[in-house]
Formats: sequence, C-alpha cells, structure tokens
Amino acid sequence: MKNFNAEAEVKKNIEYLRAFFDKFGDSSKAVIGISGGKDSTVAAAILKKALGAERVIGVMMPNGEQADISDSIKVCETLGIKNMTINIKDIYEAALSTYSLQDQINITPQLKTNLAPRIRMTTLYAAAQGQNATSFVINTCNRSEDYVGYSTKYGDAAGDISVLQDWLVSEVIEVGDYLGMPQELVHKAPSDGLCGKTDEDNLGFRYADLDAWIRYNEEGGRENGQECPIDKELIDKIERKHAANLHKLKTIPSYRRV
Repeated sequence: MKNFNAEAEVKKNIEYLRAFFDKFGDSSKAVIGISGGKDSTVAAAILKKALGAERVIGVMMPNGEQADISDSIKVCETLGIKNMTINIKDIYEAALSTYSLQDQINITPQLKTNLAPRIRMTTLYAAAQGQNATSFVINTCNRSEDYVGYSTKYGDAAGDISVLQDWLVSEVIEVGDYLGMPQELVHKAPSDGLCGKTDEDNLGFRYADLDAWIRYNEEGGRENGQECPIDKELIDKIERKHAANLHKLKTIPSYRRV
C-alpha cells in the first residue's frame, strides 16, 4: 500500500515461507504452476530465495498448444528450478466428452472456462503427492485479483499456501523489478494462457485503476478529502464484481450445532 517497500516485504515473505516449510522438514518442497506471467514468476523467485532451487518444482500445464510456453520455460531456466511439463489437453477433452453424455449437464461457456484451471490444480496436487518428500501446492493469486474474484474457485484460487495474496498487482510488479526478474515477464500483460484474452480484457478495466481504487479506500481517501482516482461507473463495475465474488474468499458455509 502507501510507501510500499519491496525489499522489506520480500525479506519478511522469505522468512514467513521458510518458517512454514521448515516445520515439515528441511526437505519439504513447493510445487508451483508456471504460466510465464508476473505472478508465478515472482512467486517462484521468492520461493527459490526462501527454500533454495532444489526445493522448488515448477509445473507447466498447457492445454494443447500454448503460444507463450517459451515464457514459462524461461522462468524455470532463469531461476534454475526443477520443472516438468504436463499437457492437460487429453484430460480436458476427456472430461468434456464424459460430461456431454449427461443430458442434465449443459456444456456452458462458464463450465468450459473453469474446467481447465480446476484440472491444472488437480495436476499440481498430483505432482505434489508424487514427490519423495512432503510437498505443498502454491497459490499465486494476488490481492487485486482476489478483490474482484478473478480466479476459479478450487482452480487457481486453491493451494496450500499463498505467496502474493497480500500484494496488489502494482506491488507484485515492483517486487519483480526489485528481484531483477526479466522485464518481459514481470511487465507482461496478464493472461490465463487459455482463452486468448488478457485479464484486463476479461475484467473490462485496468489493474492500475483497480489498485488505485483499493488504495483510495484502504488509506481513507474519502475521509481525507482526496479526489477519487476513478469515475463512478468504473467504481460500480468493480464493486459489483467484488460483492458477487466474496464467496471465493470465505470458508465453506456449514451448519453448526447451537
């Protein structure tokens, strides 16, 4: 937020991650999906600093052909982390084929959009459980995405531990620059690598505007008489998404005995 200090934040995050993993032994590992975008790039870089390259495993999961798979490879090569490529196309198509046989399931665009991220998360857990040491799946969502629910429930929104969840998109970029990661990865237009559109195309607004709105609210901009950084129409759009997707950030509702 205000006066964000990338160096200090990285040091505290490294300490946090190291303490978490070392509770499970000095051979415990982190399994992280590598998309080639800023979030997985920055998260993987911090994990390497916290645990060492030998305890970080990158998993690339194209759904058939992925135009920017070379970016994912570059992340792993730059960091020197172990990695594997698991193409989810056959699993994805087999799932759609199986579901289409059920006359009570409509293969809607939303079903198809969210299926791939959920298969990817299943794949990450399979990779984690296939290791010879206790391994945990990394969540790479950031705070800006979480605010408007730009993630798939039990897909990329899942994981065992989150590295970036307290940082806005602009802060993740600042951390990436501080860590010296390749500019073309840190400043790459964010995309899921599945639908052919950027995150901002799908959202209908820029992360820069979303971050400005979050900062304005959390730093008491209205109370301090500051001019609102975005217009009312955009505020309404952001807040509708925020309200509609809050369920993604909460634990499962459950009955409790009185």
